[in-house]
Amino acid sequence: MRKIVVMTALAASMFVAACNTVSGAGRDVSSAGQAVTGAAEDAKN
Repeated sequence: MRKIVVMTALAASMFVAACNTVSGAGRDVSSAGQAVTGAAEDAKN
């Protein structure tokens, strides 16, 4: 029983870490997209 609890806690912590990683990657992609948009607007003007 104790092994199941430990494995469940480990899996949950890995899931939370993965969510944080995906969230960070999403922010990075978003900021890169904003930079490209800004450069395109500057080139257009």
